[in-house]
Amino acid sequence: MENKKFDVVIFGATSFVGQIMTKHIAETIDNYPNLSWAIAGRSKDKLQTLKNELGENFSKLNIFVCDAFDTQKLNKLCESTKVIATTVGPYALYGEALIKACANIGTHYCDLSGEAYWIKDMIVKYGEAAKKSGSKIVNCCGFDSIPSDLGVFELQKYFKERFGSYAHQIKLGVEKTKGGASGGTLASMIQAVIAAKQDPQLRKEMGNPYNLCPEFSENKLRQNRITSAKFDNDYETWSAPFIMEAINTRIVLRSHLLSNKVYGEDFLYQEQMLMGKGISGYLKSISLVLGIGLFALLVFLTPTRKLLQRFVLPKPGEGPSVEAQKNGFFKISLLGKIKEGKTVTLKVSGDTDPGYGCTAKMLTQSALCLAFDLNHNQKGGGFFTPATAMGGALTERLQQYAGMKFEI
Repeated sequence: MENKKFDVVIFGATSFVGQIMTKHIAETIDNYPNLSWAIAGRSKDKLQTLKNELGENFSKLNIFVCDAFDTQKLNKLCESTKVIATTVGPYALYGEALIKACANIGTHYCDLSGEAYWIKDMIVKYGEAAKKSGSKIVNCCGFDSIPSDLGVFELQKYFKERFGSYAHQIKLGVEKTKGGASGGTLASMIQAVIAAKQDPQLRKEMGNPYNLCPEFSENKLRQNRITSAKFDNDYETWSAPFIMEAINTRIVLRSHLLSNKVYGEDFLYQEQMLMGKGISGYLKSISLVLGIGLFALLVFLTPTRKLLQRFVLPKPGEGPSVEAQKNGFFKISLLGKIKEGKTVTLKVSGDTDPGYGCTAKMLTQSALCLAFDLNHNQKGGGFFTPATAMGGALTERLQQYAGMKFEI
């Protein structure tokens, strides 16, 4: 690592989120005076245009032209840098060659993948190589699943310090979000549906909350899941399914198992949208359940999926405007209980659009945390989660540089 030319390379820098990341680093470069970084992607012209937009101060910023399938160039890219942060998705289509290169060469890696079935496949294929090389592979470093994973980590840390024991149950409730959808995220979701449609066994695996724990074969506790409108007595409000639960829960439970089940054999975790009280909250819950079901059906059926992709849904590379990103935000709460009956709530919030503004800052700070803040000899290599790879060091960065708050 000492001989690497760069600390961080953003791969897919001209993608929607990649551009936000690149401009975020440029605008806050005074916070990282020793940072050596570069941008990479498949189009030299687009990379040059992005570099020009940064201004004269970045005229010497290095550019790498590299395709997601060009293994020779990917290897050279990995050999030149400590950390690669990639936005090139859907990862199930474009991500494997880079994961393989990082795992074999020993370069640390972080991404925005929410594709649990693909992450499991990568763990099985390249987990041992990453352990041998010392490469830390950290998936899901955006809105899915950092607020969930670090939220549980920070709340459990408080429980242990305050009460001497960990919470045996944590519920995450999404209170409010405001933000737009980008074509890249929707493309990843659609790719997951297509994969599940083609493989019945994969559909079954996707329903397993421990799907990201292939190294752990022992019996695992049955987890609760919100699949319909339901009144939650702890939050005293109606709740509905949270679409990101399908990846967030898997990341949190992987963190638990990677930490030797430190929260206990009976640790329960669930996520939901908080929809409000009374008849209004009930109707909102029902509406969301029906909306999610209808969208899933339309995507599952090939003719309607193609119509949605052609006429309705944003294309990859499209997303909310800069103004919309700035006006966005998210607020979630994690409610934990210990067996003695004590309850504590942790609030996690972000000050911009959760899927793009906040997500870009989360991935950026994850890359910088991997590059500068960790003693990599302590944990070695392998496939980690944000909490097990970076923990409190990342929480501090997100609060200092990314407009996020973690408040008991």
